[in-house]
Amino acid sequence: MAEKDYYKILGVSRNASKEEIKKAYKRLAKKYHPDLNPDDPKAAEKFKEINEAASVLGDDEKRKQYDMYGSEGLKFGTGRGGFDFSGFDFSGFDFSDFGFDRFDFDSIFDTFFSGGFRSRRSSAFRTPRTSRGRDLTYDLYITLEEAAKGVKKKIRVTKNYVCEECSGRGGRGIITCPDCHGTGIYRETRRTAFGLFQTSTTCRACNGTGESIREPCEACDGTGRVRRTRLIEVDVPAGIMDGAKLRVAGEGEAGYRGAKPGDLYLLIRVKPHELFERRGDDLFLNHTISFVQAVLGGKVKVPTIDGEATLKIPPGTQPGTVLRMRGKGIKHLHGFGRGDQLVRINIEVPKKLSKKQEKLLREFDKSLR
Repeated sequence: MAEKDYYKILGVSRNASKEEIKKAYKRLAKKYHPDLNPDDPKAAEKFKEINEAASVLGDDEKRKQYDMYGSEGLKFGTGRGGFDFSGFDFSGFDFSDFGFDRFDFDSIFDTFFSGGFRSRRSSAFRTPRTSRGRDLTYDLYITLEEAAKGVKKKIRVTKNYVCEECSGRGGRGIITCPDCHGTGIYRETRRTAFGLFQTSTTCRACNGTGESIREPCEACDGTGRVRRTRLIEVDVPAGIMDGAKLRVAGEGEAGYRGAKPGDLYLLIRVKPHELFERRGDDLFLNHTISFVQAVLGGKVKVPTIDGEATLKIPPGTQPGTVLRMRGKGIKHLHGFGRGDQLVRINIEVPKKLSKKQEKLLREFDKSLR
């Protein structure tokens, strides 16, 4: 088969925009529409050629493949499935049945863009026989202490639970769905200017299961699910980080008529702490000591995530010094041990001194010279 130049067919350049391609298609499609050229035996073939070019150049993936491999290369993969005119036969089709004035070229071209057309050779529509329950996401707020030590939380979740009246079966007396005849797929055939087109969607009557219930459960209206709000207990491990996501298997939405439930995902949000700043598994703390403690050294009590602990202050500690308290941080989530606590020392300078204190400090200052 000879190579086709779709750009030449539409009369546009190779770098033409979608809007330019659309305008060219509309102009040529109206010009060669068979209804306007009843005496021209080549009009239908030209009309087919124009639509074939538009179906390729109006689809990003097909256009890219065409630019790389040409029209012959499209046979080996047509992207996301825009309409394939290569096997379409316009012979014997009566366009006058539709009326040219009522024909919407804009909507047809928009369908090229969306990949809505399917050829007779496209792969068959597939749909699951059961409908798994949806996954749910829940923002769980915890304190830094709870993140450090781990915690069990009870959360209130509103979702679809398995119907207790029918045990999730939806009722009694399972029969083949009369709408889709047990396929789970509803097919609709429409006649357009391009021929007969068939669309396939999941059957709404049976939700794709292919089955209907003769006596639907009144409690769940045959779905096997009821909407409830209940408390669920979840286990948050020690060392969890802010922004981490925990999966609780089977705690999502109940499946349709006994299908597998979805999962619940907990998005962990750790609240800011008034004293500590977390850096990985280490904790950072600002602590203020007196001028005398900084000069002479000593031991002071400082807060930790587990309560107060003793910190040794070396003599001559300078402002901004960071002292490490090993093992006083956050437990490692994946492994043994804990992080450290880092204490940055601030020194409090007296704002007001007595005459005696001032005299002693001046004498101390002279002794350093």
